[in-house]
Amino acid sequence: MLRPLRILLCANRRPLFRSCSAYVARMRYLNKLKVNDDACLAALQTGKVFLYHRLAPLLQRADQGIFKLPALHTKDVEGILQKLGKDRSMVRESVLISCSEQNQAQFCLDVGELDQGAVEEMCEGKFVDLRKAFFVLRGEEAPLVARGQALLRWHQGNGFCSASGQPTHRNQAGSQRLCHSNGIVYYPKMAPVAIVLVSDGKRCLLGRQASFPRGMYSALAGFCDMGETLEETLYREVAEEVGLEVESIRYSGSQHWPFPQSSFMVACHATVSPDKAEVNVDHTELEDARWFTLEEVTNALKIKTPPRNPKEETPTLWVPPDYAIANRLIQEWVKDQQLSLAGK
Repeated sequence: MLRPLRILLCANRRPLFRSCSAYVARMRYLNKLKVNDDACLAALQTGKVFLYHRLAPLLQRADQGIFKLPALHTKDVEGILQKLGKDRSMVRESVLISCSEQNQAQFCLDVGELDQGAVEEMCEGKFVDLRKAFFVLRGEEAPLVARGQALLRWHQGNGFCSASGQPTHRNQAGSQRLCHSNGIVYYPKMAPVAIVLVSDGKRCLLGRQASFPRGMYSALAGFCDMGETLEETLYREVAEEVGLEVESIRYSGSQHWPFPQSSFMVACHATVSPDKAEVNVDHTELEDARWFTLEEVTNALKIKTPPRNPKEETPTLWVPPDYAIANRLIQEWVKDQQLSLAGK
C-alpha cells in the first residue's frame, strides 16, 4: 500500500513537493514584502526598526568600546514620535532592509526632523557617523547598517522623476519609486568600482587620498567607465594612479559600499613585475602611494581603531576596518605571504 504524499508548505504558502530551505523561505518572504504593500505594512507592525538621524545610525554602547545596533519595536518608535509631537503614522515611511532568520522584517527610518538629543536620550544611544560606526560595530551588523543608510539616501535624492520632473512615489517597502505621469519605475542603484591590491611578489602597494584619515592607506580603487570591463578598469586605474603595468589579475570577492553614493566594489589581487615596480604617483588622483613590507602590513592589521597621534609625529600606518573589502584583500595577501614563507 502506497503512503499518502506528504505536502509541505513554503513561506509563500504554496504547496511544494519538497521542503524549502530556511534561506529559500526567507528570500521568498522578503520578496513578497517588496511586491505586496499590504503584506509589508502588516510586517512593519511586528517588525523591528533601526533609527537614523540625517543618515547617521543610532548605536548603543555594549562593552569594551564595542557598540550595537539597537532594533526598536514599531510601537516603541510610534511612542517616540508621539512624545516629540510627530504623527505616529510617520513610522510608515520606514524602508524595508531585510528580515531575520526568524522571518521578522527589519526596517530603517530617518528621524532627521526630530530633535537629535531628545531621541538619543529616549533610546539611551547616540547617532554616529557611518564611517566611525564601522570601527565600533560587530561584523554582522555593519552590512545591515550600511544597507539601511544607502536606501535612505537613495530615497532622499530621488524624489522627482529625471524625465518629467514630477514627484516619484515609493512602494511600501521602499524597493522602488514610480513616476505616475509616465510610468517610469526607478530602482536603487550602485556604481561599479574596481578595487585592487597590487603586489610585486614580496611587497604590497597601498595608497591614500587626501580625504583619508591621517595615516590610513588602502588598496587602489576606481569607478568603471562606461563600456569598460572590470579587467580594463583595473589595468587603467593602476596605470593612471601609480604608473604601473599589471601583469595578472585574480578575483577575490565583492561588496556593497555605501560611499560616496552607494558603490558595488569588485575586489581583485594584481601582480606587477619586480623589475618594473617603481611607483610614479599621479597626485591629482592620490596624495601618496608606496610599497609596504609584510611586517609593516601585519602590524597595521592589528590596529582596530584609528590611532590618535599628535600632528607633529609621524603617523602610524593603519588600514580600513574589518568590514571593508580592502581589509579582506590585505589579510588575504598577508596569508599568502606567510604560506609562501612557510613553504620555503
